[in-house]
Amino acid sequence: MTAADLHPMATGHVPGYVVAADGSDYLFSAMVVFFVVLVVLIGVGYLTLHSVPEKMAHENNHPQFQLVGILALLALFTHNGLFWVAAILVAGFQFPDFATPLRNIADAIRSLGQSPVPEPVPETTVPASPDSEASDAQEQTT
Repeated sequence: MTAADLHPMATGHVPGYVVAADGSDYLFSAMVVFFVVLVVLIGVGYLTLHSVPEKMAHENNHPQFQLVGILALLALFTHNGLFWVAAILVAGFQFPDFATPLRNIADAIRSLGQSPVPEPVPETTVPASPDSEASDAQEQTT
């Protein structure tokens, strides 16, 4: 069949996204690339979102950094948003330190309650000479 035998409207009305005769599908190829990039970007965004509590705790040098990390990891693996919210709350607030003031008060009371005991003075003994030992032995026999 020659080009003169082909009707001029035979392929003129076909849109460009229809698969060509050689099997190349540009729309499908573009959509595959788009969805692969989209899935990777969603994954990066998801992991970045889950690392927010750990970054907050690390920047503030939070004393409960390990707890925040464990909660964020549990939220990541269980897909339970409650763990992530708990990690954000723990990372966002500094809990007051009640133990140190109470320990200082207890130490102060303990030091007030102890009576000052005088330190014992070590007794100095003069080592005996061999002559005095012999004379002591003679005195005991008599």
